[in-house]
Amino acid sequence: MRTTLAAASAAVVLGSMLAAPSAVNAPPPAFKETRAERDARMAWWRSARFGMFIHFGLYSTPAGVWDGKDWPGVGEWLLTNAKADPIAYQKTLVPQFNPVKFDAKQWADIARDAGMQYVVITTKHHDGFALWNSAVSDYDVMATPFKRDIMKELSDAVRADGLTMCWYHSIMDWHHPDYQPRREWDKRPVDPASFPRYVDYMQAQLKELLTQYGPIGILWFDGEWEGTWNHDWGKKTDDFVRSLQPRIIVNNRVDSGRAGMEGFSADEKSRGDYGTPEQTIPPNGMPGKDWETCMTMNDTWGFKASDHHWKDAREMIRMLCDIASKGGNFLLNVGPKGDGTIPQESIDRLKRMGEWMKVNGTAIHGTEASPFPRKFQWGRITQGVGPLSGRESTTLNLLVFEWPKDGTLRLPGIGNEVLPVASVLGAPDRKPTVARDADGIVVSNIGAAPVDADATVVQIAIAGKPQVEPFMVKANSLGLIACTAADAVVTGSIQYEDRFQNLGWWRDTASTASWDIVVPADGNYQVSVDYACNGTCGGDFEVSIVDVDNGGSSQITQNLPPRKDWGDFKTVQVGVLPLKAGHHAVTVKAASKPGESFINLRNVTLRRVE
Repeated sequence: MRTTLAAASAAVVLGSMLAAPSAVNAPPPAFKETRAERDARMAWWRSARFGMFIHFGLYSTPAGVWDGKDWPGVGEWLLTNAKADPIAYQKTLVPQFNPVKFDAKQWADIARDAGMQYVVITTKHHDGFALWNSAVSDYDVMATPFKRDIMKELSDAVRADGLTMCWYHSIMDWHHPDYQPRREWDKRPVDPASFPRYVDYMQAQLKELLTQYGPIGILWFDGEWEGTWNHDWGKKTDDFVRSLQPRIIVNNRVDSGRAGMEGFSADEKSRGDYGTPEQTIPPNGMPGKDWETCMTMNDTWGFKASDHHWKDAREMIRMLCDIASKGGNFLLNVGPKGDGTIPQESIDRLKRMGEWMKVNGTAIHGTEASPFPRKFQWGRITQGVGPLSGRESTTLNLLVFEWPKDGTLRLPGIGNEVLPVASVLGAPDRKPTVARDADGIVVSNIGAAPVDADATVVQIAIAGKPQVEPFMVKANSLGLIACTAADAVVTGSIQYEDRFQNLGWWRDTASTASWDIVVPADGNYQVSVDYACNGTCGGDFEVSIVDVDNGGSSQITQNLPPRKDWGDFKTVQVGVLPLKAGHHAVTVKAASKPGESFINLRNVTLRRVE
């Protein structure tokens, strides 16, 4: 028997949200572990590299439409996009939710065949609807015509396929009468709403999810950004979750501010095992931290019938390579339709990714970030365990996007001895040659054409752990020092974009791009930039150059006027600076406040002039 909420006014308003036993009155001891224990707990996740995100719920049935209108915004935010009354949303959509074509085995098989190793599904999104049989709420799947516990069926199928089952759970709840703040259009009575009582309810549901469905790999929190959620609530909830499953992995959104990823040693300032960049790949990764990029295949997480803006498989394969090369995981989303089927567009793309992973998965699973402090124009690198028995060695996986015309790849700045082990995955007949020259390692005879046009993997072996010099941009044979976007170290909002091989998304004046360079001789150097922007952007561009060897610095500020659009690149001379020979650090930033963004920067060049 389910009991009603203690708060009478809440019961009158909802009638379906039910009281939860107190979960936080006697909190468990704080979770503690050593660094070695943490590494052991995180090991499977660090090895997996690739997982499936699933956004499924009441919102999947209307597919972005409310009251006959296709609302802008992502599908799972329909309640707030349409400013719908939560009770009307419940009364309308709960009777309609009947995913009769839902096949848990098919979902799991699609993830497995794509090369994914874990599945994260929305147990409850921001609209508050539970996809499992919850004893503390009638606002769940058992209240729908479907009346089947989707979490139970999916967790069984996922584990049967050898994958790890994981839960997404929203802290924010637009439906529960005790959750605050309310949406401004929600006219239900607010008093006597009690946020602590809501947290008790949320933790009671978490207890169901963590005690009735076997071991859970990840608890992926979301919706933590509103002011009612704070570090203290996050800490208590994190301790509560780990008291139920001590080996679970929890993302940084359990805490406020998404500032976690530091582990649990002596630092109680933030909680969370890993960072969660959303819809973006950090240009330099997150060195020293665990992180995972979550991303949609089109523009929405939950299914939206009008969204046909699909990424192609090549783009997503290369994203996976890029993320793995930076030491991160890729959590790629599918949004099943209201009938329970995964859109064919998603299935087709995952099938292609699976074909690629079947051949090249060893370059992704179980790998670590590239040892090189730069990206290569031809592709990316991951490193793995050496293939030779009885001798310490490292495998370097060269993930080649742009096939070299001369069939040769160069890895400058690495000092290791090369070993006589090399192959091109998917082409056992090819016999690459690996040798050293004055600059580093040269890999030749890899073939006249790629095995896979999306990304071909060339594997080589080196003795020991990689010994890589710090990367410095040097003058080419024409005396030009070219600081390219691909080689930049960036901070803040800036992102590297493959389309034009540029740095974009400059949202503020604090974001920077920088390079270490070698100036070959004393003299005056003309500084030029290759940039583009639309008609409303541009602004003051600042170049600072610090003389690392001799001390001192110099600076140029120049206005970069608007261009026609973001692909309309132009090279502009911004000034001349006197520089001494030696090591310098070049940093660029927006000196004046950007509008929607600043510029797309393709490169900064320096050339000695008389």
